[in-house]
Formats: sequence, structure tokens, C-alpha cells
Amino acid sequence: MRKVYFDHSATTRVLPEVFEAMTPYFLEKFGNASSIHAFGREAKTAMEEARTKVAALLNADPKEIIFTSSGTEADNLAIKGVAMFKGRSKGHIITSKIEHSAVLEPCDFLKRFGFEVTELPVSSEGLVDPGDVERAIRPDTVLITIMAANNEVGTVQPIRDIGRIAQSKDIPFHTDGVQAVAKIPVDVKADNIDMLSLSAHKFHGPKGVGALYVKKGTSIEAIIHGGGHERGLRSSTENIPGIVGLGKAAEIAKRDMESSTSRMRALRDRMIKSVPELVPRSYVNGHKTKRLPNNASFRFDFIEGEGLALQLDMNGIAASTGSACSTGSLEPSHVLLAMGLTHEQAHGSLRITLGRENTEEEVGYFLEVIPVVVSKLREISPFSQERPVGSCEGGRCVQ
Repeated sequence: MRKVYFDHSATTRVLPEVFEAMTPYFLEKFGNASSIHAFGREAKTAMEEARTKVAALLNADPKEIIFTSSGTEADNLAIKGVAMFKGRSKGHIITSKIEHSAVLEPCDFLKRFGFEVTELPVSSEGLVDPGDVERAIRPDTVLITIMAANNEVGTVQPIRDIGRIAQSKDIPFHTDGVQAVAKIPVDVKADNIDMLSLSAHKFHGPKGVGALYVKKGTSIEAIIHGGGHERGLRSSTENIPGIVGLGKAAEIAKRDMESSTSRMRALRDRMIKSVPELVPRSYVNGHKTKRLPNNASFRFDFIEGEGLALQLDMNGIAASTGSACSTGSLEPSHVLLAMGLTHEQAHGSLRITLGRENTEEEVGYFLEVIPVVVSKLREISPFSQERPVGSCEGGRCVQ
């Protein structure tokens, strides 16, 4: 059976160049970067080279890069580390309703300590209005955290405008850049970003390593304590093989971004144009143009996304219904609900996320399979049987 991987927002394949760069640090160059002997110095040098490569991808200073175990940890460090700086136990945080759980749950955690959180609404296309951000600011606002691009529907947020507003009010601005970094240009200086989270495995690096950009002068403190690694902000013996892999992946992303982005955007646009033409009662989620170049998010009336993903899997196509971190949840996507969809509509979603190695042939195969699979599922769906095409109910007609 043909196998096609269209779930690159969940994770990506480690590139051979990345794996090759990492391998010596498992086998021969295994020193602890905190050790003063030659093995330790060798590891330290490799780590600092990787830090420079990650910084170059973001237009940051290498000293502003803090290595973490994941994007989730980076989000937690940014949000909790700023909010609770010097023992602060109350204040106001601004975020949005469509953030990843790695942002929303730390914000909910802080509520237990007396913090107040404003979750901003989004448009039907998943966009945050910078004007809403400005209107939500209070004298006690200590942090604004808005993602750079949504992990489910791919909508790219106006972070430069939001960052400018935060900067004008002297409020730290954090963005979850896990999905955006390496897919679209991110410049922490031009975009007015104080903190940015990223994760290696989202752009062909290894799992288990991420980073947080922290602008020099940002008031933040550690949430993991111990040996004082990473300028005291992230204690723990550094994962040198993972960090080397992250650095190499960042170097490749910077080198190839223009060409790989152009290819993915063309494939994405073909999908976005073709699926609604091939499948009746199918729709594109998110903004048509202000979206990640690799994200094609759809919803289909009268079927459930989970069943659709399973049927596609039986045809060799790997896709998802939304965030990989919420797989197994029976609740509809909080992102789609925030965009104004009903529970029934939100349950019918499918997320296709392309990678640098996907081909025109693979997209063509998907476009052959998707109408057949949707038709099959609709034949057995109680929703479509109860309301056949052409029927009307309560003034609403099924076309």
C-alpha cells in the first residue's frame, strides 16, 4: 500500500543531515557541557555553535537563546517565569481563545495564585484583532501571549502589530512560535517579540528538545531549579545530542526556507482549491491567505473527523483531526468553537499539514481518495440519513 505522511504539524522526520550531526554526541563526544575537561569543553563548544544557529534563524543574539526539553516547557517558562517574577502572585495576562494547551493551561494554573486572564475572541477565520489586544490592556497587565500561527487551522496572527502595542505599553510579549518557526520568516527584532517558544521536532529536528528566545532585559525567572544551567533559567544537564540536532535543523531551515516554503504553498493551494470542488459540503477552515504555507484545514458536513482520519489511514494517508496533543479527546476543537462553528461542524474537521518532502503525486492521490472516503462515511452517517440532501428543516435547507 502507498504510504503518504500529511501530519507534519504533529511531528516531522529527522533529516539525515540532522541525524548525522547528532550521532557523534551519543557515541564518542559524550561529555557533560558543565565539565572542565576536554570532553566537557567539546560538548560545550557544540552547544554554543547550536545556540548561534538557532539565534540566526530568529535574528536574535545567541545569549538570548535558552534550551529546553520542548516547546511546551518553553511556553511554561515564558508564562510562569514572567508572571511570577520575584514572587509576584497577582496580575493580569492577555491571551487568546485559540492558543495551544501549552499556553492555556499555564494561564489557568496561574489563576489559582490570584492572576486574572483575558482570553480574546477571534474572527471566523481565526484571527486575533490587535485592537482587541490594546483594549484589553489594564494597569496590572504583566504579560501578553499570542501564538504566531495556529496549530490546527494554520492562521498566521498579526504578531508584529501586537508586539508593537505591547512594546508601546512596556508589557512583555510572548509568542508560541512552535508551528511558525522554519515555515515562515520570524524576526524577533522586527516583530517586536520579547519571548518566543520553538520545538525542534516540528522542523525535522529530534523530539525532546526546544528553545525559548528571551530578549535581553526581560524580567523572568526560572521554574526549574538546580544546577543553574542556561544562565540560571533552565537547570538540568543539557541534552547535547538533541541541542546539536536542533542547531542543525535550524541551519537547514534557514538555508532552505524559501524553496521549501514555495513548494509547500503550491501543494497547499492545490488542496484548498480542489477539495471543495470535489467534495460537496466541504469547507476550508482558517484564513484563505494568512495561513501557514503547509496547512490545509477542512471540515465536512455529516461526518466525524476521527472516522475520516481512520479511513484515510486505511488508504495509507496519515492526517489528523486537529492538534496531536488533544488526540483521544471526545471534545470538539476549542479552536473551531472559538471561530464560531457548532459542535457538529467542529467534529467534522481534518487537518492536512505538508512537509518539505511531499510531492504533487501524493497530493493527487489524496484528491482521488478523499471524495470516495467522504461519500462512504456519509452513506452510513445518521446525520446525513436524517437530513438527506435537498431536505429542509426549521427553515434551513441541505443543498
